[in-house]
Amino acid sequence: MNETSRLSIATIRSLCIDMINKANSGHPGMALGSAPILYTLFTRHLVANPEDPEWINRDRFVLSAGHASSLLYAMLHLSGYALSLEDLKQFRQIGSLTPGHPEFHWTKGVDATSGPLGQGIAQAVGMAMAEASIAANYEDGHRIMNHYTYCLCGDGCLQEGLSQEAISLAGHQKLNKLILFYDANQVTLDGALDLSFSECVKNRFLASEWNVIDVADGNDVEAIDKAIKSAKASKDKPTMICVHTVIGFGSAKQGTCKVHGSPLGAEDGKHAKVEVYGFDHEDFFIPEEVRTHFEETFIARGKHAYKEYNNEFKAYEDKHPAEAKRFKSLEKLDLSNYLPEELPEFLDGSQTSTRVASGKALNDYMLSIPMLVGGSADVAGSVMTKLNGGVDFTPEHREGHNVNWGIREFAMAAAQNGMLLHGGIRTYVGCFAVFSDYMKPAIRMAALSHLPAIYLFSHDSIAVGEDGPTHQPIEQLAMLRSIPNVRVIRPADERETYAAWREALRSTRTPTALILSRQNLPLLENSSAEGVKKGAYVVSKEAKKADLVIIATGSEVALAIEAQKKLLEKRIDVRVVSMPSWELFQEQDKEYRREVLLLPSERRVSVEMLSTFGWGKWAKYHMGIDEFGASGPAKEVIKKFDFTSDRLVALCESIVK
Repeated sequence: MNETSRLSIATIRSLCIDMINKANSGHPGMALGSAPILYTLFTRHLVANPEDPEWINRDRFVLSAGHASSLLYAMLHLSGYALSLEDLKQFRQIGSLTPGHPEFHWTKGVDATSGPLGQGIAQAVGMAMAEASIAANYEDGHRIMNHYTYCLCGDGCLQEGLSQEAISLAGHQKLNKLILFYDANQVTLDGALDLSFSECVKNRFLASEWNVIDVADGNDVEAIDKAIKSAKASKDKPTMICVHTVIGFGSAKQGTCKVHGSPLGAEDGKHAKVEVYGFDHEDFFIPEEVRTHFEETFIARGKHAYKEYNNEFKAYEDKHPAEAKRFKSLEKLDLSNYLPEELPEFLDGSQTSTRVASGKALNDYMLSIPMLVGGSADVAGSVMTKLNGGVDFTPEHREGHNVNWGIREFAMAAAQNGMLLHGGIRTYVGCFAVFSDYMKPAIRMAALSHLPAIYLFSHDSIAVGEDGPTHQPIEQLAMLRSIPNVRVIRPADERETYAAWREALRSTRTPTALILSRQNLPLLENSSAEGVKKGAYVVSKEAKKADLVIIATGSEVALAIEAQKKLLEKRIDVRVVSMPSWELFQEQDKEYRREVLLLPSERRVSVEMLSTFGWGKWAKYHMGIDEFGASGPAKEVIKKFDFTSDRLVALCESIVK
């Protein structure tokens, strides 16, 4: 290692120690061990421009082990991003640009929110998929989309089950421009790795069709550099570079779990800096030769590549003006120029399940949206996620728009996040509603990252029938509604389903979950696309003066209207409100909400064939299901739970009396 590299790595490690000591909080272990990996990557390989951190063709870097955030922040500061030395000094403080784990949209240069272990690997897989898909979907697309995706993970990431889902998917898809660094320090928070982990990681990756390169010494910059060059030369496989590091390198406690997540403190920090790194300076000191080194490597390389790309894009634009215009319009995930103004005409009296309606809507919208890519967790025929006549996304057909995710719900959702983080592509994924449980952490990550992910969750109630309680969702809708910045839409018929899809595609910063029925539902006479946009609306007015308001969603709206007619015969006048989306309704002004709900809470009844949890926000009385379902034909299961218009009539009568 030459003197410049030695001094640069010492500076990076010292900054990490200083940040964590000043905050009295953080994880020095991996930051100190992995510093040579990121130093080598940033100074010799990574292509990005700190003056335009969102440049679409930059290399992506994901810190899957997000607890080592101090290392990433040190790299971003030295690499010329808008992250000052003062920002480093505010590490882990309220409102700072250096939060405890990296956050996309918050800190310039952070390509992905990360920290929940394993998700970063799956997000990187999604980024690599997006790069390949975009390049293949434009004429001469490699001229405008051609970059690498890098990811750094640790032992913890590889113990999470999600990691294997993602690793398996990446190997199957032959994502050769994906390079994963594995910091193999053999220590976790509770102690030595062998307390909980003894598999051969190398063989695991080889079995998943990856290249594996071993770097014996985590401080050997030349060996790391050689490994990256070899990985970049791969033509048909992703590459895992296993770097054997020492956790907390330089600390008196190096190599032990004691340095994983606790500050070194002043004494041990000084020992590491002076005695081991040979760096005898005040805290947060950065030698000028180190700044110059980063200016002459990472910054200069990035600016040159950026200039070359812009020149190439102008030439591409001259040759392919329509393609270039489309490419630029999709960078920010905004589809407003592609969505049709009007919905199609619907056949009065028709009966269609909302999952089938969703499949029709998807295929109709696909005709006007050029970069819509998605699929399901092996249930395309049930959730209706397949694009008719579409090509599958495979190593041989990167232009394909149908993704076969396999039975990998968590990886599917997390990789979708990576695709959206990448930009230039819009996505959707689907599975049965009950299995949204498998995806919840990735849905939460999408919401936290402000990504317009789309989830199609079908088989949305006990009407699933014979598959029984293991497949009948009860509490899942309440779970989805509880996640901040997620829009849940449960449409009542075909018209509402098309409108729900349009709202999902209009979003640029909020995930949307569409909750879809297995059973056929009638086209409602007064269902409204505008009503869906507002979250709730009066779908069936009272005859004269309302005694009660019934609020229903999805398949239960028709049931509520049926009960309304029976109640009127009993001289009880009822208004029926369709409320496909709590979140969209909450966004409306108070006047509109009062106008729709009309009566006070004690005169309102919610009707939904799922958990009543949370409905107290909108009504005092509820008709729902707060227990697990049963196995049998759908009509018999519904009858067993007495989810009928007669029961709703009886409930309304009791309230009025």
